[in-house]
Amino acid sequence: MTFDFNAYLRQWRTDGAGARRDILAGIVVALALIPEAIGFSIIAGVDPRVGLYASVAIAMTIALIGGRPGMISAATAAVAVLVGPLVRAHGVEYLFAATILMGLIQIVAGLLRVHLVMQFVSRSVITGFVNALAILIFLAQLPQLTHVGWQTYAMVAGGLAIIYGFPRLTRAVPSPLIAIVVLSAISIGLGLPVHTVGDMGKLPEGLPGFALPQVPLTLETLRIIFPTALTMAAVGLLESLLTAQIVDDMTDTDSDKRQECAGQGGANIVAALFGGMGGCAMIGQSVINVTSGGRSRLSTFVAGAFLLFLLAVLGPWVGRVPMPALVAVMIMVSIGTFSWNSIRNLRRHPPTSSAVMLATVIVVVATRDLSMGVLAGVLLSGIFFAAKVQRMFAVERLLSAEGDVATYRVAGQIFFASVDRFTRAFQAERVATAVRIDVSAAHFWDISGVAALDKIVARLRREGRAVEVVGYNRASADIVDRFALHDKTGVELGAVPH
Repeated sequence: MTFDFNAYLRQWRTDGAGARRDILAGIVVALALIPEAIGFSIIAGVDPRVGLYASVAIAMTIALIGGRPGMISAATAAVAVLVGPLVRAHGVEYLFAATILMGLIQIVAGLLRVHLVMQFVSRSVITGFVNALAILIFLAQLPQLTHVGWQTYAMVAGGLAIIYGFPRLTRAVPSPLIAIVVLSAISIGLGLPVHTVGDMGKLPEGLPGFALPQVPLTLETLRIIFPTALTMAAVGLLESLLTAQIVDDMTDTDSDKRQECAGQGGANIVAALFGGMGGCAMIGQSVINVTSGGRSRLSTFVAGAFLLFLLAVLGPWVGRVPMPALVAVMIMVSIGTFSWNSIRNLRRHPPTSSAVMLATVIVVVATRDLSMGVLAGVLLSGIFFAAKVQRMFAVERLLSAEGDVATYRVAGQIFFASVDRFTRAFQAERVATAVRIDVSAAHFWDISGVAALDKIVARLRREGRAVEVVGYNRASADIVDRFALHDKTGVELGAVPH
């Protein structure tokens, strides 16, 4: 894979208006990252600094080496829920070591082109993933909306009014940023009794320091961290690749998924070396960035750099930002992320596609595990596809005028899901002394299909019948010649029988 330096520079360069949008979008994202990172640190059972420093390091690093400009990566819940047992059993230093190993696995995955497995994720699964994530984002805001005073509800409503109303006046400044600034000024000025960012956890002071994990370099350490690191790497790549596809669709652009895999690995290694936990792409913050005008690598870098500035310089002021302002932003993200067309399409799309989408949503929301939902959707898609292709199969029997030669014309796909019907089609042959199997309209896909043909030919010959198979296409002839036991093609490849 060659590196196009000019193309890379274009992913940074924007005109004056574009640069302003990227910078302002990055600022909005940085503010939205703070409560999320603190919350994920609590889930993982570590100090808030671990999640915040991770978000800084991952965002800034992925802006440099990632494959999807404008996408936001940071500490995430999907990874945080995996590391709690490791932290409780062995301590945070083992988490840092596991995160470095996670990054190395992701780099190897990029070199091995693991991103190509995304070709097997159907559009219905992606839609279900998006809808489920929108629901989870909304549900995550409910703790900030329960057992609170009327001031919280009023501020959330006011924030939503600004977010959706301000663009009618001007789009020069992202409306979520205006909402955060205005509501913060009102909350601080009036001393309103609402939750603030500081209530989520103590914000760190100063800059993160570079340090290697303080763990013994032994096989025992590898045995301890490898299962967690492998799971973190797999979940992180899955969520990052799905988010990259969603951002591709939102911006009508393409991205380098292979580079994104390796970039995620490099970003996680940097995060661990600066005292951070593992992370991956965040669809919520990516949607904030894109809808706020962020398109280039600059917006992602600004998100990380401004978050670092907030933590190192403006920590006390950031701690006073009211949570209702950020809740309003995340509700906007939830509304914007959900695919509302998918509801109308439930009756228009094939029932199997709608079932896959709904199953993905239900599993994700029920388990709070995005990877489990995607896995369920992919498996269900595979089952429906196999059933559909299995029905695209037919066998027609023609008997010669003399009644001694039976010609079977096979049409369709012969693979593991259709071999039973293929075999049964020949079980009733009791008349002809010679059998001609015409497969010119069929295709053999796997060794199950070849084994079924073997079985048919062997049985008919045991019964004393002459058997001839004709009409193989090139691919079918190749797999039959390689794996058949009783019959080879013996015909010119691609020949069509008369």
